[in-house]
Amino acid sequence: MVDLVLRVLAAYLMGSVNGALLIGRFRGVDIRTQGSGNAGGTNALRTQGWAFAIGVILIDVMKAVFAVRWLPTAFSPAQYPAEWLAVACGFAAVCGHVYPVFHGFRGGKGVATVLGTLLALSTPLLLGLLAIWLVMMFVFGFVGLGSMVAAASLPILVQVGAARGWLAPEEVMPLTVFGAVCAAFVIWTHRSNVARMRAGTEPRARKLWLLGRWQERR
Repeated sequence: MVDLVLRVLAAYLMGSVNGALLIGRFRGVDIRTQGSGNAGGTNALRTQGWAFAIGVILIDVMKAVFAVRWLPTAFSPAQYPAEWLAVACGFAAVCGHVYPVFHGFRGGKGVATVLGTLLALSTPLLLGLLAIWLVMMFVFGFVGLGSMVAAASLPILVQVGAARGWLAPEEVMPLTVFGAVCAAFVIWTHRSNVARMRAGTEPRARKLWLLGRWQERR
């Protein structure tokens, strides 16, 4: 049990290294005081530009990859099934990103770190999630809505992957649990986006909102 706690705690600490706040310190800016107030890639792009946002996303993705691929077997053989350890470390990294101990427990919304976990665990699931997100962006243009719908689809994508043989049998249950928990967590972290959409004040990503651009040209 101690072995499990230590690995999960280490994953949480890795997740607490928030890309937006880390890069922001070098630039003398705290993006939690700008835009939506969120320390994530979307707010970084809107307030600081592409270069800043790319750096943020790379950090937030790769810390999850490192936590999932390295921590379950670091230092000594794992005492628990590798598949369950991997998803536990991945979710701990997501929690660290959202509630970073190094930054006053005020971080991002966890999407990039979920993507990093999937990058480490299953490329087909990652591609499926990104495809759903892009469709939602093309149709509605809301980044938060796309993120929530894509996250909610993750347990379904796991079942599709299992049926098509993209996942090993021992991966299906851990990934299903991970997907369900992450879906609920991502929806929770986007509750402010839901409130803004209901109020009609949520900005759209107009460069990706292809349906809206097409309607405007008609």
